[in-house]
Amino acid sequence: MAPSKSKKTTAAQTKNKKILLVEDDTFLSGMYIAKMTMEKLDVTLATDGIEGVAVAKQMKPDLILLDLMLPKLDGYGVLRSLKKDPKTKNIPIILLTNLNQKNNIEKALKYEVEDYLIKAHYMPGEVIEKVKKIMRKRNS
Repeated sequence: MAPSKSKKTTAAQTKNKKILLVEDDTFLSGMYIAKMTMEKLDVTLATDGIEGVAVAKQMKPDLILLDLMLPKLDGYGVLRSLKKDPKTKNIPIILLTNLNQKNNIEKALKYEVEDYLIKAHYMPGEVIEKVKKIMRKRNS
């Protein structure tokens, strides 16, 4: 008989998971890094789209939090690059952006992202809970 999953097991499933945060706003990235570190998530920051793609391909994170408005290469370019590469195409991506127009959302959802979050509508703790929920779902 298989042991039942407890909350402790579920919390352990997200501990030390590698998160890539692709965000150019230093205030926001500092806030998210602090919160994720407190939650025992291993977070790496990329501050532009080109760096985000390079870091994702090198580290193969468990999840990517991606802004759409980035210097050098926008979030759509990052999505295109990651989704066409067999090594990165299955990494779950949550878009975390302030672009809330319907056409932006529809365009992003074509890349099969896990979620599309408007920064102004979510507190960092709520974003982290979504991250943990997606990682738990992927681990089950």
